[in-house]
Amino acid sequence: MRVSPAATRVCGVTTALYRRYRPDAFADVVGQEHVTAPLMQALRADRVNHAYLFSGPRGCGKTTSARILARCLNCVEGPTDTPCGTCDSCVELARGGSGSVDVVEIDAASHNGVDDARELRERAAFAPARDRYKIFILDEAHMVTTQGFNALLKLVEEPPPHVRFIFATTEPEKVIGTIRSRTHHYPFRLVPPAVLTDYLAQLCEAEEVQVAGGVLPLVVRAGGGSVRDSLSVLDQLMAGSGDEGVTYERAIALLGFTDATLLDDAVDAIAAGDGASLFDVVDRVIGTGHEPRRFVEDLLERLRDLILLCAAGAEGAKTMGEVPTDQRERMADQARRLGLARASQAGDLINDALTHMVGATSPRLHLELLCARLVAAASSAPASAAVPAVAAPLPASAPAPAASATTTVGSAGSAGADGGAAQARAAVAAARDQAAAPSAPSAPAPTPATPAAPAPVAAPAPAANATPTPESTEPEPVRAPTGDVAGGAEDAELVRRRWPEVLGTLERRRVTWSMVSQSAQVASVDAGVLTLAFDNAALASRFTGSAHAENVALAVRETLGLHVRVEATVGPQGPARAAAAAPAAAVASGTGAAGVAAGPAAAVMAAASARSAPTAASAPHAPSTAVEEPPPWDEPPPEEDIAPDDEAAPDAQLSGADVVAQMLGGTIIED
Repeated sequence: MRVSPAATRVCGVTTALYRRYRPDAFADVVGQEHVTAPLMQALRADRVNHAYLFSGPRGCGKTTSARILARCLNCVEGPTDTPCGTCDSCVELARGGSGSVDVVEIDAASHNGVDDARELRERAAFAPARDRYKIFILDEAHMVTTQGFNALLKLVEEPPPHVRFIFATTEPEKVIGTIRSRTHHYPFRLVPPAVLTDYLAQLCEAEEVQVAGGVLPLVVRAGGGSVRDSLSVLDQLMAGSGDEGVTYERAIALLGFTDATLLDDAVDAIAAGDGASLFDVVDRVIGTGHEPRRFVEDLLERLRDLILLCAAGAEGAKTMGEVPTDQRERMADQARRLGLARASQAGDLINDALTHMVGATSPRLHLELLCARLVAAASSAPASAAVPAVAAPLPASAPAPAASATTTVGSAGSAGADGGAAQARAAVAAARDQAAAPSAPSAPAPTPATPAAPAPVAAPAPAANATPTPESTEPEPVRAPTGDVAGGAEDAELVRRRWPEVLGTLERRRVTWSMVSQSAQVASVDAGVLTLAFDNAALASRFTGSAHAENVALAVRETLGLHVRVEATVGPQGPARAAAAAPAAAVASGTGAAGVAAGPAAAVMAAASARSAPTAASAPHAPSTAVEEPPPWDEPPPEEDIAPDDEAAPDAQLSGADVVAQMLGGTIIED
């Protein structure tokens, strides 16, 4: 669909894009098949009505379809659904034509009275000068007054055989019912984004203009589904483009939309509950001259896409239109980290803020209040298992649970050593099941120089007064060789923005990569500490104090040049969540490098150890856990649980291939 240069310029001025590509046939009309198909069938069957009413939003093809219908009716081969394009009537009514004397277009906005209706009745009495029909096209028909419609009523109800009426309006309800009931009503609709995007891509190819990825969805969004509005926006971008074509940055600046980078940073901060980064985004929005209300509207649009991805997955991605691959991957990761419940809650807050910003005198204040509500919602949201594998330490003034557990174990021991051993073994097994990380080998129990007196029942209490170990002291901030300490909203945004690159560097550590890429997100960067928020407490416990943290720190240093220490937490790191997780983190740091969880069975194991090995209370400086304590000397070691398949393995005489085939249903292709 290419036009000649002579047809695109009038007196040195380029013709508008929507005029250069105005359709000449029903087959060229975009996105209105529900209207064009019945009209073409009526023309083929020669069942054309005397009056039509075309209604719909602006720029969707009402007046253009009225001209095409007039062209089909007055074609020398007509009435036909496809004009020949060569006869005098078709040439005059075509794109760039001078117009036909037998097709009269009337602007009803300026010809809406009784006198104009009387003049139209007089003109309708004359036969057409050359063509088959005399056709009157009344544009903006809703502007005609009630008296004017009443003056036309008799003519529209019983017109001469050579007269046809076509009314076009954006407000069909303002056309009086007596006129509307005498017409065939065809409602036009806004064009779907996918159809309009493909159409604009064809025009760009025909105009030989390079358009960057992501520009056409912005044009479609600015046009609001109207073909004429979208073509006007695209024409403006083409006119201001250089040799490189229409770039995404220029389109964003010209159309006033929010840059995708700002939206990504805002969503990442919401997902992590990072108030510093979120308010830094607000400063950047204001500093770059963006309108706060437009930013909130674009943020709500992004949340809508994330909710679709959370609720429908790949099927929901189909409704997002044309999105670059890298942007689609980032949005999928954001949807995973945010979750459906939190995304829906954030969407409700943003929608309420957008409603209240209409006519507000201080839109920035409303935007900042919205950010505060989003951070508060992330902080108060219940975690998906609020650190179940790490129990809060008991205060020294309230050792009642431990004492009662010790008493229970002591009574069981007096009844029989086998009962106490069985209970201790059960507690050890329960703690091992809850802990996700392997425990570090325990150091041999130190032999005391002087035998200590038997400890009382509540002996674990003196541990509160023990000399602080190096693990319990506040670590120094991690500094780069230049002396700088990573931290602040800018560093947090940098890490979040380039987190896929960090994961790419970390991919050579497959175990760490699989743990971090699927279950963790960047919570904060402060005082040289990079905090990762895990969605699972067991994974956070396993990550803490292990080599996984060093692997992530090394990947961050290689990719971004930041020297950080990596720590783990559970859920979005907000102020309330961080305060709630502080006691649990203290327990995790007190268990040594292994980071083994101390569950409800820890009190039982500690009491049993205190009863059987009283010397342990005199050595509080040795970091150990209940899981790492050796069994009492006067009790038999716990029996190892062996699965039936493992017990029968020596007698089964099965090879590795047989085991794979029998247990997993696999087939060995090559040894």
